[in-house]
Order: sequence, then C-alpha cells, then structure tokens
Amino acid sequence: MAYYVVPEFDGYVRNNRIIWETAGEMVYLEPYGKDALRFRASKSLRIDEELNWTLQAPERAGHVQIDVDKERARIVNGKITATITGDGTVTYYKTETEEILLQEYWIDGRVHTAPLRRAREYRVTSGDRFQISLYFKEDSGEHFYGMGQDANDCFDLKGSTVELLQKNGKCTIPYLYSSKGYGFIWNNPAVGRAEFVKNHTMWHAQCAKQIDYIVIAGDTPDEINGHFTEITGRAPMLPEWAAGFWQCKLRYETQEELLEVAREYKRRNLPISVIVIDYFHWTMQGEWKFDPEKWPDPKAMVDELNEMGIKLMVSIWPTIDPRSENYAYMMKHNYLLRCEKGVDVVFMFFGPQTYVDTTHPEGQKYFWSRVKKNYYDIGIKTFWLDEAEPEMRPYDYDNVRMYFGNGQEVSNLYCVGYAKAFYDGLKAEKEEVCNLVRCAWLGSQRYGVVLWSGDIASTFDSLRKQLKAGLHVALCGIPWWTTDIGGFINGDPEDEEFRELIVRWFQFGVFCPIFRLHGFRLPYPVRDILNPDGYCGSGGPNEVWSFGERAYRIIADLLALRERLKPYLMKQMKIASKTGRPVMRPLFYDFSKDRETYQIGDEYMFGPDILVAPIVERQAVSRQVYLPAGADWTDAYTGQRIKGGCRIKTDAPLEKIPVFYRDGKNLDLF
Repeated sequence: MAYYVVPEFDGYVRNNRIIWETAGEMVYLEPYGKDALRFRASKSLRIDEELNWTLQAPERAGHVQIDVDKERARIVNGKITATITGDGTVTYYKTETEEILLQEYWIDGRVHTAPLRRAREYRVTSGDRFQISLYFKEDSGEHFYGMGQDANDCFDLKGSTVELLQKNGKCTIPYLYSSKGYGFIWNNPAVGRAEFVKNHTMWHAQCAKQIDYIVIAGDTPDEINGHFTEITGRAPMLPEWAAGFWQCKLRYETQEELLEVAREYKRRNLPISVIVIDYFHWTMQGEWKFDPEKWPDPKAMVDELNEMGIKLMVSIWPTIDPRSENYAYMMKHNYLLRCEKGVDVVFMFFGPQTYVDTTHPEGQKYFWSRVKKNYYDIGIKTFWLDEAEPEMRPYDYDNVRMYFGNGQEVSNLYCVGYAKAFYDGLKAEKEEVCNLVRCAWLGSQRYGVVLWSGDIASTFDSLRKQLKAGLHVALCGIPWWTTDIGGFINGDPEDEEFRELIVRWFQFGVFCPIFRLHGFRLPYPVRDILNPDGYCGSGGPNEVWSFGERAYRIIADLLALRERLKPYLMKQMKIASKTGRPVMRPLFYDFSKDRETYQIGDEYMFGPDILVAPIVERQAVSRQVYLPAGADWTDAYTGQRIKGGCRIKTDAPLEKIPVFYRDGKNLDLF
C-alpha cells in the first residue's frame, strides 16, 4: 500500500534567502527586485551564483518577510508570496488575496514505491550538467503570451508547445506573461522546450547546471512589464531618423544602382530615412569590406547619401570562409565556433562557413575592429546584423563549441553577444546605436537592436502570423520591431495579388515601431549556393514605385502618413526607453479588466491613443473590430464616436486601414 506523509520542513534562512535541501537537491528561494522572487535549484548540490547570464541587478526589494514553521517556509516580497513545504513543493501567491498564481506539479509523491513524477526532474548528461524538466499545475482559465517570435499563428499560447531555440524566423525570448497576473522569466540559454498544455506547464532544458527562474507579480500588465524590463534592461532612446522609412531589397549589386534609387526617391519627393546594402557586397565572407569592383568609392557614396539626409545601413554576416584573410588569425585565437566532432563547418553557403564566436569577449572586439576599419571609418554607423541565430545546417547544437560552452547549453545567447559587440564598439565612438538584428534573447533590447521577423513568405497567411508574432515580442522587452514589408520570399511585383498584399502590409508597417521595406522579389537569378565561386545575384525590383500605379499612389500616401505619425511615435519611444512600456502592444495591455481582449490577436494598441486593426485577408474590404470596454472610441476617418465594449463592422477598401482614437483624441492623421 502506498501512502504519503508530508515531511517536516528542514531548511533554513540566510540573508533573506530560504535554503532547502534533501537527498540529491539544493534549492534557493529569494527576492529579486520589487514584487519578484527568484528560484534556483540543482542536483549537483551547488548553486552557481555567478550564473546570471544577461540578468541585471534590480533595485533593492522592499520589506521582505520570511517565517518558518514545522510544515513550511514562507517568503513575502511585496505583491508576491511563496511557500516551500517539507517535501520541497513550491507555490506562489498574490500576497493581498492569497490567490494561487503558480504551483509546482508533483504527481502524488508516494513513499515506499516509485514516484510517478517529480516536479523537478534531473537526468545527468555529464559532470554537473543535466537534462532538466520543471512542471507546474495547469489552470484551465489561464492565458499565456510572450516567448519571443514564432510565426505559429497562436495568440494565446495556452495549449501549445514552444521550442527554446533560435532559427531564421524563430526567435526565443523565454519570458511569459500570464493572464492570472504574473510574469515568468526562464533564465536559461539552453536548447529545450516549454509546454503549456492541458495537463501541465513544463520547462525543459537539454543541458544545464541548474534550474533558474523568476516570478513577478503585479496588478496590471504594465506594472509587471516594468519590473521585467528593470531586470532584463530597456532599450536606449530610438534615434529620430530610425522612425522614418527604410528602403531595402535583396540586393543592390553596385554603388551606382543604390545611389540611383536614393536619387529617385528625392526626385519624387518621397520621404526616406535609410537605405540598405544587403549581403555579398563584400570580397569574401569573413572579410567585412566592400568589393572594390562593384563599390569603387564607398566613402563618396556615404557622403552623397548624407547630403540627401539618408542613412546608409550595411549588412554584416558573422560567417567566415576558410579562404578569407581573417580566418587563420581568428581560428588560432579561438574567436570562431568549432565543432565538437568532425570538420569545423556549420553552414554551407557559397562554400563552407563557420561563425565568429560572439560569446567570446575578445572575439567580439576583434570582429568590431574589422568592421570599424572597413565601414565605420568611412562614415557608416548603422548595421544589419544578419545570421544572428546563428543559422546552422543541420541544427546540431550539441556539436558546436562556443566560448561559453557547448551549443546545446548556451547557444540561445549567441545573438546577445553579436549585438553587444557592435553596441560596445559604437558606444566607444560615442555614437547612438540602432542596428537591425534577426534574433534576440533576454536583454537584447539594451544593446540598441531592431528585431525583425526573418525571411518570411509573401502571403496573406504570413502577414496574419506576423501581427501575432509582433505582439508576443512586444511583451518580451523588445520595443523596436519590424517585418519585411511584403514578405521576403516569392513576391512578384507584376502580380495583382501581391500588389494587394504589399499595400496591406505597408498599412500594417506604418503602425509598426520600425517602418521597413525588404524582399527577394521575382524574377530570381540562377545561382548555386554550394559553389564557392558562385555569384550571388539580385531579385526583381522592390522600390515603392515597382508595384503598379494604384499601389504606388496608396503607398506614397502611407509614407506621408508615417511622417505625420513620427512626433507621436517618438513620444512613445521616449516612454519605452524610460519605463520599458512597448509602443505596439496587445489590447489587454491597456485593457486588462476586459476579458474579451485576451482572445484578440488581430488588433493592437499603438501607444495609448491609437487602436489599429490591419486587414490580413485577401480581397477583404471590411472587417469586424472589437473596441475594448473602459474607453470611448472615435473612427479616425469619419469622426464617429463609439462606446467601448462592442464589436462593429467597418469598411476597409484597399486605400484604408481601420484606425480608432481613444477617448476623444484627434491626432489628425487622415
């Protein structure tokens, strides 16, 4: 017969920290800033207190109360309370109401027989590294949001699973917001997965030294977000030029081609802030300098663009070819990724490639020194940090060695080191920092990065998914976000369906934090990416006048609309930098008491005063819009006033994106 008796609590308290251990495990439970508790545990019986990864030291907690009796220890830090019982079970509560926020899931805890499952499971991989699984009880009424960027068409993540890894178009930021009123930081860069399913919530790491997470309580999403971004960092102030329109395509092949596009924008009197030189403008991967045959005088190019008031952004890849001039030095000094087994090649793209090891502090500095010499010193001050995952073929994380450790344990950090290398280099020159990046993790925002959603399809299905992905990103500390307007893959400028799509995407793009056009347009060149001596050609045209006269008229109006929107946007960006509050955010962020908003992922707030409802279906000329309770709304086109808490049908011909102002605001945008 199996039965269970809860053992007496046998832990102790030291310096505001509860310490508990049993045969085979040690646990720390302590405050971490305001209204937050940090939990760490390991089977190695040692907690590595230096292993903070990207966490910042938060402000000191307020009055912390800890009491211990025979059955359990209890810790109170402001609005969050936790208990740990004698068997090690941890439960988190709202302090004021004692409502359970989160509770570990132990399956029956039987004695005198094998347990079905423990809440904290460890399986040794080697030494003091483990496969780790952490289980919490499921709550059927709970909704989950965040976790970075994943074009999975899920707004509420409840019922889904999320891989904890980085790929092109898949960006993991392991932070979760719960509709029950807490935030959860999984402070672990290991490859793994999270499950938000009907029978449990589970966090799994393939290789890690310890469990490490933080639970944050608060009364509103904004309050919780403020604590979260205090812990992980906030973006600097967005430069005003970055709020304008960015022109890009794959790819401008020559200096004169790019300059002629910039000149044409000026001839047409169209606003443009940034123009971008994409990849393979270089001599070879890993040399980070212009090909002099196609780009004979890059400094003169930069000077002419500056005279036109246009910033030049240049694509950087951290790939490095064994034939390149920097390879031998960087390999000798261990500045490159290595394979644990076999040849040091993780990516085949116009020949064999490995990557700069951006987790290596000296590797970061050397990488920047090459970029500074060949780009910054001629006046280029903003960069496109592509291939930031890093992309691998195949994704054998366990076969990659980084300075920080094996790829399976630390690879999610690669993108942070990449952004930091350029941030540190630019700040040393006293420059403002605004770089485009394809991947992010906890804390990336403080290094001045614009996250974009990767190489996505040019379809309405893709557009719909990007909207939801952007809302999840907004909750993860990243206020600077964008997509390739029109999608990246397969868009045909001569196709009427694509012309409709790019107009609708431009309408969405106007109301994104960063307004950026990019794409690999048809017709495609013939190329062989496995040929080391192959030529990387360009796709079709991708300027705003490339998609037919009707689309051009609408897009030109949208460029002007963005200019009118910029003062409002810059005001919101100042708030984002100071408080962490995202500019683009889900409806429930501002209207958390309206439970209907937790199900709506195809509308959003753009700052506190503008509700945006993009058209994401082909040939749609109207749509249903939900206007949240707790505010009055004004149709930005007609001036009609509507009381919140209702659904309305609004017209949306191709020339119109549904927009509503809150509480009598009139921003005079249309």
